[in-house]
Amino acid sequence: MPSYASLRAVIVVGSLLSLSTCVFNQDTLQDTLWDSYIDEGSKAYSEQDFAEAEKQYVAALKEAEKFGPEDSRLITSLDSLASVYEAQRKWVEAEPLYQRTLAIQENLLGLEHPDVADNLNNLAIVYKAQGKYSEAEPVYKRALAIREKANGPDHPDIADGLENLAMVYKTEGKYREAEALYTRELAIWENVLGPEHLKVATTLENYASLLRLMNRKDEADLLDARAKTILSKRDPESLRR
Repeated sequence: MPSYASLRAVIVVGSLLSLSTCVFNQDTLQDTLWDSYIDEGSKAYSEQDFAEAEKQYVAALKEAEKFGPEDSRLITSLDSLASVYEAQRKWVEAEPLYQRTLAIQENLLGLEHPDVADNLNNLAIVYKAQGKYSEAEPVYKRALAIREKANGPDHPDIADGLENLAMVYKTEGKYREAEALYTRELAIWENVLGPEHLKVATTLENYASLLRLMNRKDEADLLDARAKTILSKRDPESLRR
């Protein structure tokens, strides 16, 4: 017959195993709930049902808060909800979510990780949409610097960053600074995509618009004419690519 002590040990071990199973099941349930909210939110977002997507992502964020302050699911939830706010032009609501994601990423990945640059760009877009150009400018510049260090000065991602910053400079009336960026952006697209790509035409039009603000109409007309020539060679099907 087993002793009282051994029976007690069996009971204690059984209780611990039962408690462990309970905790495991609770964690699994939370994870399943989070996955479900994210999946439903993504489905609604793809269908442009932004109100439903927002509802699902809010629920996902609530679940993600339970996983810890630096869990990857929390980052996904914050970014997803911010993106649906952005799609609805709810800039004020999106801003703190991107700021919070940025703080988590900086702590986990370091200040110069490419993912940090992506989030900086998202945050700058929100600042710009609210007319906070003085706040958008340094954020765009920091994102651009990270990408230049990671990819080199002539990568396509750099061209997109140059355009974003140029548009802010243009709005702020910093025309010379904007011109230098448009010139550099144009050179990258021509080198990477060829001189007759749609991206080149778009950059030419943006650059021409800037030159008109600088009272350089003749130069602007030349850029616009070149853009129209590029566009005239593209059929409607190619414009969708």
